Amino acid sequence: MELQYPRFFARFYDIIYQNLRDSVDNQFFLQEIETTDGCILEVGAGTGRLFIEALNRQADIYGIDISTSMIEVLKSKINRQHYFRIEENNVLHFQHENPYNLIIAPFRVFMHLLTKEEQIQAINNIYDHLLPGGKFIFDAFVPDVKHLSKDAKEEMDFEGEYIPGRKLRRYITTKPDIINQRIDITFRLKWDEDDGFKQDRWEVPIHFFFRYELEHLIERTKFRGNYNLYGDYSKNGLTSDSTDFVIICYKQ
Repeated sequence: MELQYPRFFARFYDIIYQNLRDSVDNQFFLQEIETTDGCILEVGAGTGRLFIEALNRQADIYGIDISTSMIEVLKSKINRQHYFRIEENNVLHFQHENPYNLIIAPFRVFMHLLTKEEQIQAINNIYDHLLPGGKFIFDAFVPDVKHLSKDAKEEMDFEGEYIPGRKLRRYITTKPDIINQRIDITFRLKWDEDDGFKQDRWEVPIHFFFRYELEHLIERTKFRGNYNLYGDYSKNGLTSDSTDFVIICYKQ
């Protein structure tokens, strides 16, 4: 597993996702954090979209991320006294001495694990780092079969100003692979600078899950049958209109 966000993408991550994501899952994860009495770990802490707010609310939260550039942005936004809470590491191999009451992997972090071997190893490693009675929460999108039938041509999914008077645009192209349950995504960012516009691109694969695959996967891990699978961040059941899988696993 190797997922290094390029520096140009990390630079603009916050401005893009505060528009595209914050209203979707922030309240859910922050509520789970606030109602947890004890230590919390965020897998894929990124630039701190959830981590910083949790820290501001006095949560005893720690974070790991595999990407150097994302951690650099996060550390630039917090006091040095909290640097010990952040570690460059990955979900497959991290080893912490003290266990956690809650571990979260928000915003589709788990979809970056492309093989079943990685997925099982990651879940079992998380299980081993939970206290009895602890919870592991992760999410994934519900695949839209219509969008998996053919490649999607490039389209702009974000346009805004990253600083006053400076435009930023993001374009996305997707290429699905049904057999391997993989989508190859190409992001192209274009932004204004003093000497004209700049642009760069990043290609990243993700794995998409189906419902019963997720259930069978979790049941093969140390969590076994101790989980709930929801269809949204309000913990409603799955329906034909669901766009997200929200999975809560419990350590007995």
